Amino acid sequence: MRTFDSLRIRNYRIWFFAALVTNTGTWMQRVAQDWLVLRILTDDSASATGMTTALQFLPALLLSAHAGLVADRLDQRRLLMVTQAFMGVVSAVLAADVLMGRAALWHVYLAAFLTGVGSAYDAPARQIFVVRMVPTDHLANAVGLNSASFNAARLLGPAAAGMVTAAVGPGLVFAVNAATFLAPTAALALMRVGELYEVARAPRARGQVREGLSYVRHRTDLLVMIGVITVVSMFTLNYQVTMAAMVRSVFALESDAYGTVSSVFAVGSLGGALWAARRSQPQVRTVVWAALFLGASTLLMALAPGYLLFTLATVPVGLCTLTLLTAANQTIQLTAAPQVRGRVMSIYMMCLLGSTPVGSPLIGWVSDTWGPRAALLLGGVAAVTIAVVAGTWARCRGSASPARYAPGPFPTASGPRERAAHAEGDELDPKENRP
Repeated sequence: MRTFDSLRIRNYRIWFFAALVTNTGTWMQRVAQDWLVLRILTDDSASATGMTTALQFLPALLLSAHAGLVADRLDQRRLLMVTQAFMGVVSAVLAADVLMGRAALWHVYLAAFLTGVGSAYDAPARQIFVVRMVPTDHLANAVGLNSASFNAARLLGPAAAGMVTAAVGPGLVFAVNAATFLAPTAALALMRVGELYEVARAPRARGQVREGLSYVRHRTDLLVMIGVITVVSMFTLNYQVTMAAMVRSVFALESDAYGTVSSVFAVGSLGGALWAARRSQPQVRTVVWAALFLGASTLLMALAPGYLLFTLATVPVGLCTLTLLTAANQTIQLTAAPQVRGRVMSIYMMCLLGSTPVGSPLIGWVSDTWGPRAALLLGGVAAVTIAVVAGTWARCRGSASPARYAPGPFPTASGPRERAAHAEGDELDPKENRP
């Protein structure tokens, strides 16, 4: 499959470019928000920056299970209209607060938490909606292109935010981000609803959250991926905290330098996302190997002696990060049964984003106490360790490889959990395609 095949589909093409716009605004706000907390509202406090990040991702931990069930039950297109509008309003209020000179640290904390609430319900609906826009044989490509869009925005957004923040302050950046939420709302309204694919919806019933948890528990491949993602997200993927602290505390530079580092980091991320778009059949072992190399490259970044080498070292870190995340995302979306896909994705997102409220304050505290290099070293060691443990555990559970697939994108049972579940007849069929 060619890299941009899914863009031939009208509905997906509209969504792709709208997402590029709003993702650019989101990355602009993330950089401006970090700098507002680090340099304006505190005296270079990495702990406060970590707390802001933690509050933004705390709702994912608290609400993801319910959000996944909501995404399985409701029309995802209408749900996305609501979540996008809500996050736009939060950004607009924060922009007004900062531009009027009334911003306080707790205001940023509250805005971060409310944005996280909107994102918690937006994420599983967004993941399922990709399935509705493209045929099954384009799904891996569409998921990879979504990541490419996200990281193209990550390339553009931080650089723009660094320049705007340095010139006029962060308030205008928040206003721009609020405006960008109009793009996906308009895109959803312009779509040809008749060309969307139908997916199975979960009927209202008791025990549906437990059903999703049971489905994951009987899938060894999902457990491997979710375990890796949880540890890496908690300890390693805190670059919002560590890179800002390195730029300010170690290299004594300002917001434009932080924007440059974030954009160079995104070069590697974009490469990983485009590579993912060409993969027709992602494998779980890709997740394990990506975590191993992510840990190694993070250790190299921590040891970089100067700003230039530090900036260049972010390229392989970005490449490994996106390889890890897109491989996990693609595999879960391609292999989860349609009627539980929202709940499975919400469990994945809960572990990916919900572990951040634990990890970010810890990484911020390590950075303030022993320096940002120590925080990066901790993240690197954690990623290497979980990659080794996960790979070894998968083999010990009876699978010669963490990912043993039958022909086509849907997996067969590859370990004792899967075989036991099939024998008992209590597992939803993971090979099930569209209804």
